[in-house]
Formats: sequence, C-alpha cells, structure tokens
Amino acid sequence: MSTEGIPQEVDDAIDSLLAEHDPTTMSVEEFRGYQYDYGLAWVHFPAGFGGLGLAPRYQRHIEGRLRGAGAGPADPGAFFFALAGPTVVTHGTDEQKRRFLRPMFTGEERWCQLFSEPGAGSDFAGLATRAVRDGEVWAVDGQKVWNTLAHLADRGMLVARSDPDAPKHKGMTYFALDMHAEGVEVRPLRQITGEAEFNEVYMTGVRVPDADRIGDEGEGWRVALTTLMNERTVIGGGGSPKQGSGSIAELVRVWAGLPDEQRTSARQDRVMQLWSQAETLRLTNMRASQNRRAGNPGPEGSVAKAIHSELNKAIFEECVNLQGPAGSVDFDYTFRRPDMASDSGAENGIGHAFLRTRANSIEGGTTEIMRNILGEQILGLPGEPRVDKAIPWNEVPRN
Repeated sequence: MSTEGIPQEVDDAIDSLLAEHDPTTMSVEEFRGYQYDYGLAWVHFPAGFGGLGLAPRYQRHIEGRLRGAGAGPADPGAFFFALAGPTVVTHGTDEQKRRFLRPMFTGEERWCQLFSEPGAGSDFAGLATRAVRDGEVWAVDGQKVWNTLAHLADRGMLVARSDPDAPKHKGMTYFALDMHAEGVEVRPLRQITGEAEFNEVYMTGVRVPDADRIGDEGEGWRVALTTLMNERTVIGGGGSPKQGSGSIAELVRVWAGLPDEQRTSARQDRVMQLWSQAETLRLTNMRASQNRRAGNPGPEGSVAKAIHSELNKAIFEECVNLQGPAGSVDFDYTFRRPDMASDSGAENGIGHAFLRTRANSIEGGTTEIMRNILGEQILGLPGEPRVDKAIPWNEVPRN
C-alpha cells in the first residue's frame, strides 16, 4: 500500500499513464482512451475492461491526480456513461464490454436512457414497447418519453416488452439500441425553461441485432435495476463533493449579494437551515460511497435522490425569494436543444434553475417511488398492496 492508503498498483498505473501520455497535449477524448487502457476509467471494473478490479473508493484519488496533471473533465453530454457502463460490465458479454465500454467512457459514443413511456413512468414495469424476436434480430415498435439528450445519443439503453404473456416484471428484455438505426425518430419536448433537454423517441419496425441484447431474454427488469440504482446515486450527488459546493453555493452567493438591511435574522435562519441540510446530504453521500464495496450501489441511492430532489427545489425557491421582484425578470425562454445534462441548470442563471429543478422530483424516479423503496428495502416496512404483479402483463387493466 502507498502512504495514503491507496494500493501501490493504482499509483503505479497513474504514474505510467502520465509519463507516457501528457493530457495537456491531446484532446480529452484521446486521453480518456488511454485512461481506460490503463485500468483507471472505472477502477472497480475487471482488468481489461477499464479497471483494475479494486474498490470503487479509489476512483476519487485517481481523478484528483489526473485533474492535477491537467486532464480535462468528461464531456457533460456523455453523462450517461455513468449509468450504461456499470450496466454493461455487470450484465453484458465480454464481446459487448469490448465493443461498448471504451468509446462510451471517452465520449466518442454518447448514450441515452429509453425507459419511461406515456403510460409507464413511475410504474416502469408496465411498459408497452414491443420487441418481437425473428431469429437473430428483434423487431421493436413503441414510444419512449422524457429521454434526456436523446437528440445527441448514438446508443440508447432500451427496455422493451418481449413476452406479454409473462407477469410485467418478467417479460422485459434490455437492449443497446443504435439510435441511428432506420425507424428511430427523436422529437424534442419543450420544457418550461424554453429548452428541449428532454425528447420523445418513436421506434417503428426497428431491427435490433440480438448481439445488442444486454442480459438474458426476459431479464430486462433485473438489468434495468442496475441502471436505475446508478442513476439515482448520480442524481442524488453520490461521491465526495466539496463542502458548500453545488446548488447551495448559489444560495450563499445570492445571500452575500443582498444589501445589509435585507439580511434579516429570519432570512439568515432559512439560509442556514438549507445549508445544514445540504451538508448533511453531502456527508451522507460520502459515507455511502465509502461503505460501498461492490461496483453497483444499493437502495441507499434512492434515499439520496429523494432528498437531493426536494432540497434542490427548496434552495432555488429561496434564491428567488431573496431576490424579490428581481427574481421574476430577465429570463430567456428561447427554444434551444442543450448539449449537456444538468440537474439544476444553475449555469444558466437562478431563474432557469428555479424552473429546471421542478423536474428533479420526477426524473430518475418520482419522490413517491423513492419513499416506497426507502420504506420497503431499507426500513423493512410492508409493501403497498399490488394486485398486478403475478398476472400476465396483457391481462393488467389499463386506461
């Protein structure tokens, strides 16, 4: 072990990477390719697939050293590698890992998530997009909705109904959909911010090779849980962010800019309440990250996601309140299709963030669903009655 408690092989790999490839002399994508080759992309992944088979907690050390040497951050538009990577490495074949993981990590191939449907949002297992097998090819027909950055994606994490005669959690199959395939149409969904970060995706007679199926046929629910748990951890702010960073930094900035006569004790008390909640969430995320021994998070990510969503909304609501009348002017509602994912949108201003964070308690699983997971899987409380779990999907009543 090195003096910092980091395995020597980690620092040796970093030293070799930086000695042979200077991140300041090449593009971010090229350097991230070398980072993957040296096993430093996802350190907990198996050797040969972007990792060294070590604990995930060493990734922070790796990123810190590489940033210190001048390596740039990942393309924000390639956000979904944090979801697709763990899913492919957990459930994919070795050939799929070789084909998908490296370009996914470098950002050369962007991914999106194709889960929710107009009639299957919180009840994700009720999805109706059909996948019918024809030899070594699947024919896919259906519609997905609220698909973040799908207009930029090369691949989509698609879950479709492959056996309508099975119970709804059993008859699904997971695919890595080629978003450029014939029959795939991406349409923008304009939001209250004016932008179209989200999309709806229509699939009409799309031919998907069986080689792009992730996991066993009919095991789409199990594979999707890996994606969902990682999504909730990412959205919930999993990791070790700096104290006072993120959304709460915007509230502190607004507070500091107020005239002295407007900084009342009542307002100060509210700011401190929110700061304390943000710090509690940050420390909780750090503890969960350090305790995590396997590569994929458990249900604790749902707790972080639920708290983060509600806290984000409260923070930016208070930002607007502190601004008074000025908080309701100077906002640009121009239609645009962004090239990056942001859970708060604070980079576009307080007004934008106030509107954008309204979606936080819906996207990635509603707060109500997160509370169910907290109660049932962490606290061990009885589950809500569900009368449609054991009957075939095609017999479940629908509107």
